Amino acid sequence: MAMIHVVGAGMAGLACATEIARAGRAVTLYEAAGQAGGRCRSFHDETLDRLIDNGNHLILGANPAVFSYLDTIGGRGGLAGQSRAEFPFVDVRSGERWILRPNGGRLPWWIFSSRRRVPGTRWMDYLAGLKFALAGKEATVADCVGASGILTERLWEPLTVAVLNASTAEGAARILWPILRLTFGRGEAACRAYVAQNGLGPDLVDPGVNYVRAHGGEIHFNRRLRELRLANGRFDGLEFASESVTLGRDDTVVLAVPPAGMGQLLPEISAPLETRAIVNGHFRLDHKVELPGGNHLLGIIGGTAHWLFARGDIVSVTVSAADKLAEKEAGEISKLLWRDIAAALGKPPSEPPPHRIVKEKRATFAQTPAMLAKRPPPRTAYNNLFLAGDWTDTGLPATIEGAVLSGQRAARLALMRRAG
Repeated sequence: MAMIHVVGAGMAGLACATEIARAGRAVTLYEAAGQAGGRCRSFHDETLDRLIDNGNHLILGANPAVFSYLDTIGGRGGLAGQSRAEFPFVDVRSGERWILRPNGGRLPWWIFSSRRRVPGTRWMDYLAGLKFALAGKEATVADCVGASGILTERLWEPLTVAVLNASTAEGAARILWPILRLTFGRGEAACRAYVAQNGLGPDLVDPGVNYVRAHGGEIHFNRRLRELRLANGRFDGLEFASESVTLGRDDTVVLAVPPAGMGQLLPEISAPLETRAIVNGHFRLDHKVELPGGNHLLGIIGGTAHWLFARGDIVSVTVSAADKLAEKEAGEISKLLWRDIAAALGKPPSEPPPHRIVKEKRATFAQTPAMLAKRPPPRTAYNNLFLAGDWTDTGLPATIEGAVLSGQRAARLALMRRAG
């Protein structure tokens, strides 16, 4: 039987292999690391004595690809979600708190309610968001909504760094529009936030690995691809560090590797090689962390951290667009982040409790206008090679949804090639 070879077991490659296995086709998945998940992974930290995620990832109600993947692997039950969409914020400088509450239905009447929108803003301020729909290829978020002002500081900047891993000054406006259209444009249910209640590994990654294996797929870890052998316009072999794999005439390859890896393997394929960092801090408290309204997240304004997440006695904070912060020592970072956490949770200043700082220096590609232009489509010039990854041209930002969607699309293309 013809085999589909998927190289890379991050969320894109895992979603791809899952889709192929669901279709009843033979699939082999290769991963350079010793585990699946890529940047979406969990590990047991000895300092905290807890299972933690390398970073905090949020799933929204408007993420159909992720929910489709979870339904396939039987993993939807691993998510903890909001019954009603609401986003609590705190300004750690002033102590001011508020909750952003989108309404049900497609008409966003919440902007007319002072109790639902950002304090100090007027309903007409939000109309600037419509400029994203007409944004040109070179436009940044700041070009559409301005570089300063209350709404930029308290909504557009937090949203941009969370979704694009970029500031409003450099983030590409046109890639933020699909998120606004699919969330706020579709009402409260599409805005609901979900988190992996046990961890990314147990809830998103491990069930996918188990599904592929249970449906006849093979998974090989510690397999770093060094070269693809090309002959007569198609690839006929995969050269790994420890072995060579000869491809059958009808075999297909899906590359789901990071853009830097693609640049090394096939430099002729365009890839956005510029990256941006994300820094996450995980802190263990001596009690369960409770956030307003029983939510799992809290937006932070005016500090170093951007978003705070709570799971049991672990409180985690995320700093996006964090290239400069990532250059600092972990001890200095922990003090900066703990200062924000203490203020957000109403605790007196103190030394940080047990913690772990995780730096992802190449967390996403730089989602700037220049780098968006370098995203390749899933099809290539080679008749048995397709691409997957959140950095490919999905029409979405580099999020879990974008990664899963790219893998599912690549799987369908590979399956269609064999069907034809």
